[in-house]
Amino acid sequence: MRDSSFDNRFDYVIVGAGTAGCVLADRLSEDPAIRVCLIEAGPRDTNPFIHIPVAVGAAINARSIGWGYSTTAQRQLDGRVVPVPRGRVLGGCSSINGMVYFRGHAKDFDEWAEAGNPGWSFADVLPYFRRSENNENWPNSPYHGVGGPMNVTDIKRRNPLIPCFLAAADSLGYRRCDDFNGPDPEGFGPRQATIRHGRRVSMATSFLKEAQNRPNLTVITNALATRIAIENGRAGGVEIEVGGARQMIAARRELVLAAGAIGSPALLMLSGIGDGAALQRHGISVNYHNSAVGADLADHIAASVQMRCKNITSYGISWRALPRGIANVCEYALFRTGPLASNVFEGVGFVRSDPALDRPDLHIVFQPARRNQSSFPLPLGHGYAINIALTRPRSKGRLSLASPDPHVAPLIDPNYLSVDDDFYPLLRGLALARRILAADSFKPFDAHEFLPGASVLDEAGLRAYIRQYGSTVHHPVGTCKMGADPSSVVDSALRVRGVSGLRIADASIFPNIVSGNTNAAVVMVAEKAADLILGRPAPPPAILGQP
Repeated sequence: MRDSSFDNRFDYVIVGAGTAGCVLADRLSEDPAIRVCLIEAGPRDTNPFIHIPVAVGAAINARSIGWGYSTTAQRQLDGRVVPVPRGRVLGGCSSINGMVYFRGHAKDFDEWAEAGNPGWSFADVLPYFRRSENNENWPNSPYHGVGGPMNVTDIKRRNPLIPCFLAAADSLGYRRCDDFNGPDPEGFGPRQATIRHGRRVSMATSFLKEAQNRPNLTVITNALATRIAIENGRAGGVEIEVGGARQMIAARRELVLAAGAIGSPALLMLSGIGDGAALQRHGISVNYHNSAVGADLADHIAASVQMRCKNITSYGISWRALPRGIANVCEYALFRTGPLASNVFEGVGFVRSDPALDRPDLHIVFQPARRNQSSFPLPLGHGYAINIALTRPRSKGRLSLASPDPHVAPLIDPNYLSVDDDFYPLLRGLALARRILAADSFKPFDAHEFLPGASVLDEAGLRAYIRQYGSTVHHPVGTCKMGADPSSVVDSALRVRGVSGLRIADASIFPNIVSGNTNAAVVMVAEKAADLILGRPAPPPAILGQP
């Protein structure tokens, strides 16, 4: 809360209290001599769906804590408009996502460095991953950290279908992977999650909860950032709207955008930083022309094989499963254990669709629950599914303004499957999913394929299925790309080109999309950004194989 003595001048102002913003607010405010302001467009994280892991579907669909974004009509998806869930709440997407802890492949980050971004190789960024982590299950691994704010753990009690999924992969000759954040994240195995004592670990609960009690940190919620104040080529603060009234929050040292791959480029463009011709068409004065702002939008596209059955082993709501469901609710209420303490996404595989590839390009996610075709957040009935996500898509899109009004959502065009080669790994992935689900370990469940359907076998039919049902797995990145090229949006120190006193630290700066879930990599970016902002030396690069 702010009182009449509120001083709107701060050393550092952070726009966006999502994953990166919460980390930055904590790290920058550790020095009591530094005044920090964290601005969030949404409310505090009091919605109960946020904190119960199994309620992830309800959290994603809750309108009160999301932006309600959708893509433009996607030409290669039969002209469909695809929902793009983004958190508008303290904790941002870390308050609504699947709680999966996966960093990406080491080669992803080596590519960042090879593209002209010194200090961003895997050896360079591994110490930042370790700094943030408290891993309950790998305390002595050189790849993991202990004592960090973000708790990472194995799912304590997995659905009985998970061993069936892993046994099926074994029977097809695929190897097991015990640690997908270890030296070689390829194969099949259980996955880790950001959960602690049966509750979601968001970056608001892990980094911000205690930090927000510091007198030098001010957190302003329900405040929409409308434009960056730029004078003589320098960002001096940000204008926000609270309760219909606008005011300026001044940044004496730096303004840091952490509004994500949608919010950060949109705010730049609203402030006159972007493609000059496009801005002028909206009547926006150009402060710095850079057509790369909003470009290079990348996201993971996915398609699934879905099974239905009468067996009630899977998670789901039905009359026959009602006694078990009541018992599960009671167990969670009393002990914070049981199925409600799970994020549902308990088993996974990373595989190469082509053996010649240097890393996996398919993310195989097993869901021990029937996938609803409606927006209802909990599974109705019983079944299971395998979701195939393309981890290294070639297709790129763009984000642009629909209006100069900051209340109007930007135009989000991921341009899914615009490169035809993106179809082929998905087709191979669907074939693999069918082989897994046909394995002996699944036969006792007597399930039938609901989608695509057993009759859909040829390439044309499967392509049509992908176009009709393909969807995002909620990992947009790259719209304020980091690079050495003068046309990139930020340099390797995350400074916005053409405007001083302004940095970006979120998924928008990714030079290329990581090979899986993005939340852990965003935490790493924010950890490194804090050192860059404060001028602290980076930790020594990791010597892999040593603690």
